[in-house]
Amino acid sequence: MTKLFSISFSIIILMQSFGINLNDLSQIDELIEHAQFHNEQYGDNVIVFISKHYGELKADHNREHQEEKEDHEQLPFQHVSHTSTITAFVLNINKDDSKTFEFSEFKEHTFFYQIPSSSIHSEGILQPPRHS
Repeated sequence: MTKLFSISFSIIILMQSFGINLNDLSQIDELIEHAQFHNEQYGDNVIVFISKHYGELKADHNREHQEEKEDHEQLPFQHVSHTSTITAFVLNINKDDSKTFEFSEFKEHTFFYQIPSSSIHSEGILQPPRHS
């Protein structure tokens, strides 16, 4: 089950890195129908069809065939997305030498050491630290 999850999660990340979303996958059937229309109407093969809709011939094809504009908008991979991240580091160095710290010599100890009374300590296995 974990292998299936990791494979599917990897495929999702790969698709997102290429800019493919679920809406594009749902429009694949419209891409196939439009490719068949181009094959019947203009005799275009797959390479020419891709070039007319996603490549070098896209501007010419859109200009010459305005009647297909609604069909072209329904094709997948027509969205333009851009993500930018701006990271800023601001270093504020305010050097204020007028502040001085005063250290007091007041030392009050709030702890004490009690000699252990268990038999394991008296046998010498565990010994507490000694003052030198």
